[in-house]
Amino acid sequence: MQIHVPDPTYTDSERARAHFRRAAKIALGFVALLWFVFFVGWALDLEPEVSGIRPRQWTGLIGVAFAPLVHADFAHLLANSLPMLVLGTAMLFLYPGSTLRVLPAVYLGTNVVVWLVGRPSVHFGASGLVYGFAAFILAAGLLRRDRRAIATSLAVCFMYGSLVWGVLPVPSGVSWETHLSAAVIGVVLAIALRRIDVLPPKRYVWEGEEGPAEAEDLPPPATDANEPPQP
Repeated sequence: MQIHVPDPTYTDSERARAHFRRAAKIALGFVALLWFVFFVGWALDLEPEVSGIRPRQWTGLIGVAFAPLVHADFAHLLANSLPMLVLGTAMLFLYPGSTLRVLPAVYLGTNVVVWLVGRPSVHFGASGLVYGFAAFILAAGLLRRDRRAIATSLAVCFMYGSLVWGVLPVPSGVSWETHLSAAVIGVVLAIALRRIDVLPPKRYVWEGEEGPAEAEDLPPPATDANEPPQP
């Protein structure tokens, strides 16, 4: 499999580094919002179930908009914070154009699916975003054959490889419906948006402006060691 190396003019530039810092700040800002919502709810003694998704109940529709922002307890919030920071930064840095489409699709699409087909329970937490981003990054890294994307995919596998178990209806008290639907949406979007956010490849010294020479453009081989190639 040919690995595409992006042009270092783009990847090693000050503009790229500034873009990374901006992506990290936005991701950190969203994580800070999660903590702010948690502590406001804790200070006001609000139950997170109020803002959760209750499948096929009209009162549960409020969760389509707010469920990813609320968490059951400190451990739940902490478990989603670091993955959201890492994956959110990777999404915004590697796929800024795709993120504008992936974020609303994963955020709202996942919640709508859970409201329609989820088991009777209350579903909330930012883990749907974590699974959607992780699935998109993994699939995009393989589809694009981009060295940066593949490296990010391997890092995601190394750090969050255990996420795969969250899509199975095994753990009790875990919204596997949210995880599975978000992961499916992430993979589908990675396929649909595979031609967005593709950086120009690195050019080597033997490549001309039109890329490497094709076989048919080369002169035919000489028929005799003492005869030069025919034009």
